[in-house]
Formats: sequence, C-alpha cells, structure tokens
Amino acid sequence: APTPAAAKKAAAPAKQTNPLYEKRPRTFGLGGAPPPKTDLHRFVRWPKYVRLQRQKRVLAMRLKVPPVINQFVTRALDKNQAETLFKLLLKYRPEDKAQKRDRLKAEAEARAAGKEADKKKPVVVKYGINHITNLVESGKAQMVVIAHDVDPLEMVVWLPALCKKMGVPYAIVKGKARLGAVVHKKTATALALTSVKSEDQREFAKLVDTFKAQYNEGSRVPWGGHILGPKSQHKLKRREKLIAKELAQRANA
Repeated sequence: APTPAAAKKAAAPAKQTNPLYEKRPRTFGLGGAPPPKTDLHRFVRWPKYVRLQRQKRVLAMRLKVPPVINQFVTRALDKNQAETLFKLLLKYRPEDKAQKRDRLKAEAEARAAGKEADKKKPVVVKYGINHITNLVESGKAQMVVIAHDVDPLEMVVWLPALCKKMGVPYAIVKGKARLGAVVHKKTATALALTSVKSEDQREFAKLVDTFKAQYNEGSRVPWGGHILGPKSQHKLKRREKLIAKELAQRANA
C-alpha cells in the first residue's frame, strides 16, 4: 500500500558532538576576524619591465606580423632537434679565460725550453654578428644558428635571407642565453660552424639536411598575429549572429 502523505520520514539520527570542542563560527566584518588569504595576483602593481614585457607580447598577438618576423615566432626548432644541435655545438666550445691562460703559459714554457710551441688553429664555434656575416658572405660558414629572442630583432632579421641567398643552412633556436652559454657569454645573437672533426661529420650532415629542408627550402612563412582578445571576439560573434538573423528575416519576408 502507498505510504500516506501525512507520514513523516524517520528523523535522521542526531550527530554526536564532542563537548570539549565548542563550535565558534568566525565573522569577517568590521572588527571581526581577518579575512582569509585570496589570490591578489591581478591587483599587484608589477615592475615596469614586467608590464612592458606583457604589453609587448599582447601587442605582438594583436597586430599583423610580417612573415620575416613571424618566422622567429613560429619556426624555432623543436626540443629534440635543439638538443641534438646543442650536443654538437658543446663539443666545439671556444676556450675560456682559464684555458687561454694555461695555453699561453705552456707556450711560454716551451719557448723558454727552446722548443717550438704547437700553434695549430682549433676548430671552434664562431660568434659575433659581424664575424658571422663575414663568414656567410665569404662562403666559409657551413651552418648558422640564430636566436629567436634577439632584442632589437633588426640585428638578425636580415640574416635568414642572407643565408638563403648564399646557400648556407641555418636554423632558429629558442634562447639567446643558451647560445651565449656555448661561447662563455651571457647571450649570443648567432653562432656559426665553419668545419667539424671527421668523427662528427655524419651527425653534422644529418643536421645540415634537416635545416635545409626546414628553413632554406621549406614552405613560405605566412603572416602571423592578428589574434583578437576575448572581448573583441565576443563582439564579432554577436555581430555575426545579428547579421545572420537579419538575413534570415529578409529571406522569409
């Protein structure tokens, strides 16, 4: 038989409370408990350089970016390719100050002993934008690596076009600081290799073929940027809906 409407549900068993612990709800009004900590990230007055970085990034997204500049934003090497490249570059690091001091000391000791010092030119990574430009123009550079975050970008924006014209394989990698670390500097705009040892020829040839296919002979770089903000996107969507509704009404009329 169905239960009568008047019948009440069985009362839930009362929750047992410990008399030693008294419940004291807090009030967060004036003169009350301090409010709980919340995320104030949005209200922080950030340093000027942080604000400029963020504004620059947003501006680069909003404006239409020409292909010459867009390649530095979208065409950088992926993680695995960059790892292989840097392993090779680190084998050809130029000498640091301590190594140079030891070499000059050894040469001086050899001269003092009446022996001829070994002055064979080492095979090392070349750096410095003017030096690399001369190497590319003279056809001595066999591979060029350019940083994607050079500021101002005008320092290297012409280098990919020069490498293409001279038939030198080039690549764009993330991080001028990573390039700088190879040559014992804080940052480096670009690096170049003029030759490699015989044991590294195979690996070097693979990288050269990859870079030629990806950069020198790759597809054309499209225009970039022109990504609207959320507010503008909503406005456009609303406008498109109104236009579609008006066209539908005209068609029905």
